[in-house]
Amino acid sequence: MNAARARIVALKTGVWLACLVPLAWSIWRFARGEASVDPVEEWLHRSGKTAVIILVISLAVTPVRRLTGWNGAQKFRRLLGLFAFFYAVLHVAVYLYFEQGLAWSFILEDVTERPFIVSGTVAFLLLVPLALSSTRGSIRRLGRSWARLHKLVYLAMAAVLLHYVWGQKADIRDPLIVAGIVVLLLGVRLYYWGRKRAARAAAAEG
Repeated sequence: MNAARARIVALKTGVWLACLVPLAWSIWRFARGEASVDPVEEWLHRSGKTAVIILVISLAVTPVRRLTGWNGAQKFRRLLGLFAFFYAVLHVAVYLYFEQGLAWSFILEDVTERPFIVSGTVAFLLLVPLALSSTRGSIRRLGRSWARLHKLVYLAMAAVLLHYVWGQKADIRDPLIVAGIVVLLLGVRLYYWGRKRAARAAAAEG
């Protein structure tokens, strides 16, 4: 294994461990009886916030690659996206099983009537096809359509932000910070997209 390959493997291992820390920490707290008075609410909050943070980091991969010229950063985007989906699944599972007790009539009422739950449901449903199409086989089969499909992540992020804002009782500083970071990342992508388009136009004119 050459040095570059070994560095990527080491970094991926670090990403795996870092992404599993929130889950391990919560399990440790529950095992030691250190969870809050409402452990379900605590894990709902922790799993949801972790999913948001990792999703934002995954969106930062391409801007980082553009700004630094380090193409190896792209190797972490799929892994980060899948971990974001993993925590989103945990978030939904805790809500369905522990908070609602699989009472589907109440769940259906929530999903159709509460904007907070509606936006979360939309975000999760948008993330599902992205996660399912993240295998190497799917990338090969879809070809250029894969990139178009994965632009849905921005719609999912918008729904996530609405869910995050509406889910706060009063203090919305955290979701606003996340929204600001997302806008900044999108701005970087749009800047490079504009440069690329301008270069193509100049080449066509030449």
